[in-house]
Amino acid sequence: MSRATDYTNAAQQRILRLVVALFGDAVNGYPPSKLAEVLNVSASAITRDLDNLRTAGIAERDEATGNWRLTPRLPQQAIKVFNAIDAAQRRVDEARNRFTRNPD
Repeated sequence: MSRATDYTNAAQQRILRLVVALFGDAVNGYPPSKLAEVLNVSASAITRDLDNLRTAGIAERDEATGNWRLTPRLPQQAIKVFNAIDAAQRRVDEARNRFTRNPD
């Protein structure tokens, strides 16, 4: 599929890849050097991106280790998705039971 206009922005794409990378260890997080290595970007780019994620409330620095990790903000949204899927599955199961049970 082709697009008439390409709105892709390298910095935005990089920060989205960073968010996905941070999901890899939401408990311990990663040192900035590891994140720069994984994303194949400079230390200064990671520093800017992590600061932007901190400003947005998405990432935080563990002062004890210096590692960066996700705040609960995005993982909580993921839980909402799974809850919605579970609720939809219950509705499908109820419909299936209604249509497959033997009539009295």
